[in-house]
Amino acid sequence: MNNAALQTRAQEIVVDEVFPHAPQAIWKTLTSGELMGRWLGMEPSGFEPVTGNRFTYRTTPAGEWDGTIQCEVLNVIPNERFAYSWKGGHEGNAGYGAPLDTVVTFTLEKVEGGTRLRLVHSGFVLPRNETAYRNMSGGWKKVVPRIGAMTGEPASTGAKLIALSSTFQS
Repeated sequence: MNNAALQTRAQEIVVDEVFPHAPQAIWKTLTSGELMGRWLGMEPSGFEPVTGNRFTYRTTPAGEWDGTIQCEVLNVIPNERFAYSWKGGHEGNAGYGAPLDTVVTFTLEKVEGGTRLRLVHSGFVLPRNETAYRNMSGGWKKVVPRIGAMTGEPASTGAKLIALSSTFQS
């Protein structure tokens, strides 16, 4: 096997959406454990939006992996930026449940008629994380739009929806 065949590529998932809500409403939905559980479909255990805080999510176990996703809050700038690590899997697994060491970053920007939310889930190492990358690309595209519905705030007029996109970074 040559060196080119052994090389890995890092990928990221990017989802952009504009919500007809103020940044503060979107922020609350992103950083409330109860609301996170509702829009993400997995309630965090031990979550606090404080840099250094460690928390977990639980999902379907596979092989030697127990389904626990270990997270640590990396960055908190209220109403602007929220990032945390997302680690899971087991060395004994291939495909679903393979080792994963990634970062989820939400960036909020006030725009006319609402808030632009950009999610970047980075650090997928291919081919090892191909299954997680594919599954989570579709998953984030489904759950990010739920954030607006969870704000509990009426929508303002004039907001635009930006097409969801998944970009690849080599």
